Amino acid sequence: MNWTMPAETSAQKRVWMAFPHEGYTLGETDAEAHAARSTWANVAHAVAEFAPVVMVVDPSDTAIASDYLDGRIEIRTAELNDAWMRDIGPTFVTNDAGELAAVDWVFNGWGAQDWASWDKDSKIGAAVAEWAGVQRIASTLVNEGGGIHVDGEGTVLATETVQLDAGRNPGITKEEVEAEFARTLGATKVHWLPRGLSRDSEEFGTRGHVDIVATIPSPGNVLVHTQHNPEHPDHAISREIITSFHGATDAAGRPFNVIEVPAPATLRDEEGFVDYSYINHLVINGGVVACTFNDPNDEKALAVLADAYPGRKVVGVDARELFARGGGIHCITQQEPATKDDES
Repeated sequence: MNWTMPAETSAQKRVWMAFPHEGYTLGETDAEAHAARSTWANVAHAVAEFAPVVMVVDPSDTAIASDYLDGRIEIRTAELNDAWMRDIGPTFVTNDAGELAAVDWVFNGWGAQDWASWDKDSKIGAAVAEWAGVQRIASTLVNEGGGIHVDGEGTVLATETVQLDAGRNPGITKEEVEAEFARTLGATKVHWLPRGLSRDSEEFGTRGHVDIVATIPSPGNVLVHTQHNPEHPDHAISREIITSFHGATDAAGRPFNVIEVPAPATLRDEEGFVDYSYINHLVINGGVVACTFNDPNDEKALAVLADAYPGRKVVGVDARELFARGGGIHCITQQEPATKDDES
């Protein structure tokens, strides 16, 4: 059976999310918990303008979630550790017959990080596949949805510091990762980025997810996070990532056309240099739900996204509370593609 992960610009049936439950994401105070829940709800409501949203909620939080979510959001219950559905949920794929399946990666807390718990989250991929009523494709690869981006035509973007991370897949080779991507995602060409952003490589980061630095808005084109201020450590990193695309081609042999997306002008928060990024957006039916930061560069970046996704409505949601917890809008959402039956 030949499976392919569709591009995010393909038609979607619904979007899956998870509601903040405990730990670092929820925070230690009532104010922090309210900020987290409100921001997740704001994203859910923005996405619901374009597609149905299913929110997975820990059974102990159903009453709380109902206070934050409006009637458009469907609630499903399962025990949770955290709320990063892009990473704990499955990656949906389709075949030539129009059938849908869900790749269930091994999830181990972003490389078995000492602050993470994943005994419950590691079961969410299978649960979502069952709720969606689709075949589950088990993978032995430790991977997260935020660690890949595709063009739907065989090209996969990945990061050397994620799939090759000794905390995830000790001793694995690029060739072995590429073979598993071919089996599960239909990959015929993997473009490896050298690393991710500096903050994302620190204690509470993912060790370099691609979905904060680069994405493919259409075949042959790549949007890349660009830090123009040399005071920020990501200035050198973004140039390194852009350079990796020079002379490189996608699965169809097209040279990559790099579209630079300016980083926010904000350089720091109370924890240090930020990894605020406009790349971490969700493309959805007729729309793009994008991160904003109450920043001077918000308008400029959203204009770049509007040009990259012609005909789609770009909606901004303040994502500062998400990034304070280690991610963005793409990180907390996971799209389920529409099948031919859904579109008919």
